[in-house]
Amino acid sequence: QVQLVESGGGLVQAGGSLRLSCAASGSTVSINAMGWYRQAPGKQRELVAAISSGGSTNYADSVKGRFTISRDNAKNTVYLQMNSLKPEDTAVYYCNAGHYSDYDEVYYGWDYWGKGTLVTVSS
Repeated sequence: QVQLVESGGGLVQAGGSLRLSCAASGSTVSINAMGWYRQAPGKQRELVAAISSGGSTNYADSVKGRFTISRDNAKNTVYLQMNSLKPEDTAVYYCNAGHYSDYDEVYYGWDYWGKGTLVTVSS
């Protein structure tokens, strides 16, 4: 089992920045990648960004150029730096652990989830 704990959400004005953190513990040797998903009210959960242990990354088109995912392998921690935030970024953000395929450059999220952290962007 892998446990994930997020932190860093909050309320910010449009154009502002926030940084989310997610610390993984437990059977972390079983995973080679981590990602961030978000779910806005009335919408499906969507992948925002993912990063492999080797540093390969994926981003949703809606956040490219504004969000940056990074990780500290020694600390089993992944970060999501969110800049130029927009009201449509408002959502609960969930940390996820899974597998990144270098072959097809796709992140496969497994059923390991944090409890989520709320990000609210006011206009």
